[in-house]
Amino acid sequence: QVQLVESGGGSVQAGGSLRLSCAASGFTYSSYCMGWFRQAPGKEREWVALRRSGDGSAYYAESVKGRFTISQDNAKITLWLQMNSLKSEDTAMYYCATGPVYPGSRCPSSPSLLPHWGQGTQVTVSS
Repeated sequence: QVQLVESGGGSVQAGGSLRLSCAASGFTYSSYCMGWFRQAPGKEREWVALRRSGDGSAYYAESVKGRFTISQDNAKITLWLQMNSLKSEDTAMYYCATGPVYPGSRCPSSPSLLPHWGQGTQVTVSS
């Protein structure tokens, strides 16, 4: 059974940085996407950054491109999200998610297409 546990959230002032971690276990997929979504109060869950297994292709939402970096360790059991130049609009609960994909296919940005989720970690950015 796939389990995802996020950590690293917290409160930071605008312009600051945070690094989120997602510890994964129970993986059985040979080809998968893994990434980060966020949900602010009263808003829909949206994708932030995704990474495809194999070639490690990364995808970023326009709102975070150039500020956030997704990475994964060689053993592929920990996923990180380095968040720099944080803005107040980045305030949200951040979730780690993963699911299988066909090799070489683009990672899905719709939350409904990834079956496994963590419990989330809160990020609060004050201006």
